[in-house]
Amino acid sequence: MASNSCDGLKGTWDYVDGENFDDYMKELGVGMAIRLAAKGVKPRLVITENGGKWNVRSESSLKTTSYDFTPGVEFNETTPDGREVKSTIKFEGNKWVHTSIDKNGKKSLVTRYIDDKGQQMIDMECGSVKARRWYKRV
Repeated sequence: MASNSCDGLKGTWDYVDGENFDDYMKELGVGMAIRLAAKGVKPRLVITENGGKWNVRSESSLKTTSYDFTPGVEFNETTPDGREVKSTIKFEGNKWVHTSIDKNGKKSLVTRYIDDKGQQMIDMECGSVKARRWYKRV
């Protein structure tokens, strides 16, 4: 089954740190007020799978969001900052590759994987801007 290599991402994860996230959000078109609010947020991620349908829930003091997906199937997603995008998540080896395109055609690429320290790494790319966040298993 294609999802087996990404099964390690299932579980509960707490935010550890990040790099360049504000510039990434700016490149996506996220306004200053939301970017400032997001700076202090340390989300908890809960990733589950049931019968091939996956769910990602992000919980924080600011807001809780979630989305469901089936790998390889396009879906409509509302991002935490309120943008409506078309997304597809594919499992490529041990990586989870999340591609989103907004109504203006702006594309973002988010790749999740487990590093050699057992942390969930999230690499984000939009235009020429790259950012990273990492989480530890709870």
